[in-house]
Amino acid sequence: MRKLILSTALAAIFALPAFAPASATEPSYGGNMVLTYKDDVATLDPAIGYDWQNWSMIKSLFDGLMDYDPGTTTLRPGLAESYEISEDGLTYTFKLRKGVKFHNGRELVADDVVYSINRVVNPTTQSPGQGFFASIEGYDEAAEGKADAVAGISAPDAETVVIKLSRPDATFLHIMALNFSFIVPQEAVEAAGADFGKKPVGTGAFKLAEWSLGQRLVFEKNADYWISGVPYLDSFTVEVGQEPVVALLRAQNGEVDIPGDGIPPAKFVEVMKDEAQASLVVEGGQLHTGYITMNVTQAPFDKVEVRRAVNMAINKDRIIQVINGRAVPATQPLPPSMPGYTEGYEGYKFDQEGAKKLLAEAGYADGFDTEMFVMNTDPNPRIAQAIQQDLKAIGINVSIKSLAQANVIEAGGAGTAPMIWSGGMAWIADFPDPANFYGPILGCGGAVEGGWNWSKYCNPALDEMAAAADSIVDPAKEGERLAKWSEIYMKVMEDAPWAPVFNEQRFTMKSARMGGADELYVDPVSIPVNYDYVFIKE
Repeated sequence: MRKLILSTALAAIFALPAFAPASATEPSYGGNMVLTYKDDVATLDPAIGYDWQNWSMIKSLFDGLMDYDPGTTTLRPGLAESYEISEDGLTYTFKLRKGVKFHNGRELVADDVVYSINRVVNPTTQSPGQGFFASIEGYDEAAEGKADAVAGISAPDAETVVIKLSRPDATFLHIMALNFSFIVPQEAVEAAGADFGKKPVGTGAFKLAEWSLGQRLVFEKNADYWISGVPYLDSFTVEVGQEPVVALLRAQNGEVDIPGDGIPPAKFVEVMKDEAQASLVVEGGQLHTGYITMNVTQAPFDKVEVRRAVNMAINKDRIIQVINGRAVPATQPLPPSMPGYTEGYEGYKFDQEGAKKLLAEAGYADGFDTEMFVMNTDPNPRIAQAIQQDLKAIGINVSIKSLAQANVIEAGGAGTAPMIWSGGMAWIADFPDPANFYGPILGCGGAVEGGWNWSKYCNPALDEMAAAADSIVDPAKEGERLAKWSEIYMKVMEDAPWAPVFNEQRFTMKSARMGGADELYVDPVSIPVNYDYVFIKE
């Protein structure tokens, strides 16, 4: 065995409050922050929760073996104070921190980690995160209900967790930082049963103190939190049932610190033109790409010339104007803030004449008729209409099918949608690694009935390249691995199963009394806000 990245002595540094991002204002303690959302929270169970609204709340209630530096995509240790990776990259040995306590007062032990991961893999839990653990030895048997536990996970003693993989997986440490890997106490889960998502017990910086359905959730500071010095807030309250326009008005009146649903599209220009209000808006990139899928298994999109023509026909700058400039043009599947992004690649330039030439070469000089499915919430139908106009200019007549999100997803999974505008459903990375943008939405494994690879694009050679890239587990060779991922995405662009359109920027409004680095309010991992490290200045 060789120890990579972290020694125990080094890991101890991460328990210090100095880990907080730099801020112009010295952090202060106390106070209650108020956020609003239109919809109630579905669940706070880390095995079940899988939407942007509950993601950061769950992160404040629970911890995993790994974590990220606040406001960044840089891995750091979490509940594991150190880890070792075997020479073949198949065995991970984690040493737990001593003295970490659950909210119920019991001390964390290695068996809790084993239980928590087994719980997610167990099919009776019906966790949407089950598949993230597929590289662990014995996963298939446990996931299919043929085994009571995943064979590759064990706890040789109270402070040690050993996880054996069936194949090298360079993303595994990121998976250990996912919400689905967060640790829960078995006795609390069994006591609450199906209500654990409403009665969560974790090791996180905050505890759930109140949940009045349809009204509010109140999170109180965990005085026994294992990271010294945080959180800064005494509490934060999430008020639900607030229309975004009303929430913005309340924020303008100083009654709300963060309108969680963001700035309503109809009010965005007005807010950004007002210097006082604009000064309270934080902008940041997110691991997101909005794209048009083309079903490569059906004519005419079975011809690469047609797919490239669609890419060349899209006026991305004009489409971004539809959303008031809240994005940057996308040139490739990966967003700019994602490791592995190919710098300097310009993608398919807007060129209508060139697009018409490609259509003619493919045998469609007179164009063709097709359908594009789109989620029926604003601004997605308007974006679809802009795409429709661009494609009409090169002879492609697109009928728009504006449907509820579930219906669009169903059509995409079934392969019955010739084209889909992904807006409202577009991919936001589960973890900051290029692999997460490939397997589910571009790899052969996702091009199945019900899968999220709506273009049904399957290139076995690229799947092999992806597997080879993720078999590089030595951090010293991470540059080599990312170069391989860059090559994979460049080959995807040659085949053009998508037309990447834009990478959406996140705009968060915060009250003047809120402090902390801007990155915390557009945290790429703790979407939308990193509650553990923000504070009230007054």
